[in-house]
Formats: sequence, structure tokens, C-alpha cells
Amino acid sequence: MPPEPQTPPSLPEAAAAAHRSEAKPRWIERLHGLGPVIGLVLLCIAGTLLNGDFATVDNAMNVLTRTAFIGIIAVGMCFVIISGGIDLSVGSMAALIAGSVIMFINWAGPASGSPLLAVALGAVFGLAHGLLITKGRIEPFIVTLGTLGIFRAYLTYFADGGALTLDNELSDLYAPGYYASRAGIPVPVWVFVIVAIIGGVILNRTAYGRYVQAIGSNEQVARYAAVDVDRVKIMTYVLLGVCVGIATLLYVPRLGSASPTTGLLWELEAIAAVIVGGTALKGGAGSITGTVVGAILLSVISNILNLTSIISVYLNAAVQGFVIIIVAFLQRGRR
Repeated sequence: MPPEPQTPPSLPEAAAAAHRSEAKPRWIERLHGLGPVIGLVLLCIAGTLLNGDFATVDNAMNVLTRTAFIGIIAVGMCFVIISGGIDLSVGSMAALIAGSVIMFINWAGPASGSPLLAVALGAVFGLAHGLLITKGRIEPFIVTLGTLGIFRAYLTYFADGGALTLDNELSDLYAPGYYASRAGIPVPVWVFVIVAIIGGVILNRTAYGRYVQAIGSNEQVARYAAVDVDRVKIMTYVLLGVCVGIATLLYVPRLGSASPTTGLLWELEAIAAVIVGGTALKGGAGSITGTVVGAILLSVISNILNLTSIISVYLNAAVQGFVIIIVAFLQRGRR
């Protein structure tokens, strides 16, 4: 006998089935969102148990201050990765901007537009990346891998293989940019907070932020929806460049110099912060809050290693590399 035809489910049954199928993914997404926070809390507990000096206000401010550089860059990197791109050159870009700012300050003196110069250079470098990627149709990996070498080579050339250093009196004048505090909180931390808040508003409360997420989810569909994909991508790389410029302004007063090793592996730390914060490597999903937590989490790991000597501090970059690989493995099924 032929099999009896199956009766299609009624509309309420279909809706109930769809709800059951979506319940688990939503629950999993919530877990993914809480993962970085849970990890940070567990790390803080472990650090306190391993060394009593960890749970002090001074150490907390030290961790947050050192997080500020990478955290600010990571905010811009979050936009790039959500849009489906990548930038491997941010460390070298920061080094060249730092060297250029130092040369300009030494030439122009204290009454100079060094903040404007740093931000403008970052924006120009980001614009160049965006144009090469969108109009030149070159993969972001290739473009930024090339500029990684270009930026650092030019800094080495300007420094004649050595270091570019602020004049002593100018170094003292600009030192408060890193060492000063407001309401007991260091200036770099305040700047980091402001940049993160602005980044969160842009990503979640503006049409541009929605376009960035749409492009990362499905670029072709975004084009069909009349999104100017090229313009959004260019703006994304410009935004990252501006963040690099801001971070560099905070870095220059710290050491008062720039050398071929300045900003080394900053790109690894920024990408790691974004990924650990829950942003999908394939693009389309992520948050500034998660990125901030990810940046702090990585700094806490380094701080614990410094305080406890569990492993050599020279292996910090290796730890970050392992973290990227592990998180990428865990994200392999995500979109």
C-alpha cells in the first residue's frame, strides 16, 4: 500500500516548533555574551588568591591604564572585524604616528597641533586602507600586511635605525597626558571610557552601525538593500585609524620616544581583545562592551603573570596567541 500522505502541521504547531528551534540558539548567544565577563571575574578571583597585591586600587588603576592603549585601538578594530575585515598594521601605524608627532613637537614647540596631527594621520592611513580594499579590490589581509611593513620601515628610516625622542622640557610638559589623574582615575582611563561609550553609541544607535553589522553578516544582501558598502567600509577603516591616533597621543607622553619596536604586536593584542570579547571572526556580530571586557581580561592575564611568575613574562604574546586560537576554535560554528 502507498504510504499515507503526512498532514502538514497547523500554523500554531509550526510557530511552536520554530520557537523551540530558536530557543537554544538564543540561550547560547546569551552564554557567549556572558563568557568574557565570567572569565574576567574568575581571573580576578584567581589573581587575588595567587597574590594579595593583585586586589589593590593601585594595581587596578595600573591595569586599566595599560589597557587604555590597546582598548582604544580595539574599539576601532571591533568595527573592522564586525564588517568582515581585518587590520594587521595598527601597531606599525601607531609607531609611525608616534614618531611623526614627536618630530613635529620638537620642531614646532609646545604650542603645536600635535593632537590634530595624530588623529589626522590615523584618518589618512585608514582612508588609504579603505580605498585600497574597496576601490582596489584587494583583500584586507594583503593590504594591511603590506602597510605593516611600510609604516615601520618609514619610522626606522626617520629614526635612522634608532629612536626619535622628545626634547627634555617638552617631555615634562606632555607627561600629564599619561601620568595625570582626574577624580583619582588616570587620564588614559577616562579617554578609554569616552571612546568606548562613543563607539557603543555609534555601533548600536546609528544607521552606520547597523550597516556595519549588515555588511559583516552578508555583504551581497547589504548591497541589494541599497547600502553603500564601499563608503561604509572606508569609514570603518578611517574610524580605526582615528582610534590609533588617539591611542598614540596617550602613548607618546609615557616614554617620550618612538623606535622600530614601538607598538610591536599591538595588532595581536587588539585583535585578541575583540575576539575574546565575543565578536564573531566571520563578522556580523559583536559589541563594544565585550571588546572592552576582552581588553581588560588580556591585561589582567599579563598582570597576573607579572605578579606571580607562573610562566615567563616573555610568553605573554604566546598566551594571547593561544587565546585567539582557542576562541576561534570555539567560534567555528558561529556566524
